[in-house]
Amino acid sequence: MGKLLIVGTMAFDAIETPFGKTGKILGGAGTFIGLAASQFKIDAAIVSVVGDDFPQSYMDILKNKDLDLSGVEIVKGGKTFFWEGKYHNDLNSRDTLATELNTLADFNPVVPSDYSDADIVMLGNLHPNIQLSVIKQMEKRPKLIVLDTMNFWMDNTWDELMAVISKIDVITINDEEARQMTDEYSLVKAAAKIQEMGPEYVVIKKGEHGALLFHDDNIFFAPALPLEEVFDPTGAGDTFAGGFAGYLTEAGNISFESMKNAIIHGSNLASFCVERFGTERMVDLKKSEVETRLVQFKELTQFNIELT
Repeated sequence: MGKLLIVGTMAFDAIETPFGKTGKILGGAGTFIGLAASQFKIDAAIVSVVGDDFPQSYMDILKNKDLDLSGVEIVKGGKTFFWEGKYHNDLNSRDTLATELNTLADFNPVVPSDYSDADIVMLGNLHPNIQLSVIKQMEKRPKLIVLDTMNFWMDNTWDELMAVISKIDVITINDEEARQMTDEYSLVKAAAKIQEMGPEYVVIKKGEHGALLFHDDNIFFAPALPLEEVFDPTGAGDTFAGGFAGYLTEAGNISFESMKNAIIHGSNLASFCVERFGTERMVDLKKSEVETRLVQFKELTQFNIELT
């Protein structure tokens, strides 16, 4: 069974959308990635940090998904990372109302010995130095290192970000971030420039408009499934990344063809995430629901064409 190491935040989120408002609920990139990855037959561990205000019930949710939490540091007297945001009516833009780093400010990740030989490492959106620290702790080069990042790190830690990007295989970013990173409006040109920075594969997420996969001169596009209701986009990108990495870990195949399937599996799981607030939908997600929606994806994207 393949091993996946996930590095990312376990956090509290408070979310407001046009459909309602929550108090503090379970969130964080590592949490979303882990819940998505738990849909696959793999060994997966989360490396993160929380305060002792993080409820045992939240820990149990993740443990019940067979996620290894031996790499989660619990800081006595510490407070867990907290993010609060309000989405605009189109759900594509949001205002950050509060960001409290708390225990994350001094986070020094420690990779569990059982996962220092992980097949795939999924580096969630964190400070590039934290991501680099994890790579250095691996006892051997993983088959694949996947990295997620954002414009904040581009604005404030460019040199550190370039250092870690030079050591990874796959980067997942959204279209706005790809354009900022390269000063290219064309995503094809942007992907080519990013590949020159180090990653062999570039995944550019376009939200409700799907995702693009680039490798050399090869391009693959996966649509997002049209949904009747979108409640909350929080964590959709992390859920996508968890599905992407989880599928590849189970498949044991990191070819371009395999990554096409991984993109579809990631998009499929992300389509569930947005149907409820926070992690609520992913916690109760059943395998049968996932498989049924995969069939919908297949029907959405397959067609016959006759060339004369």
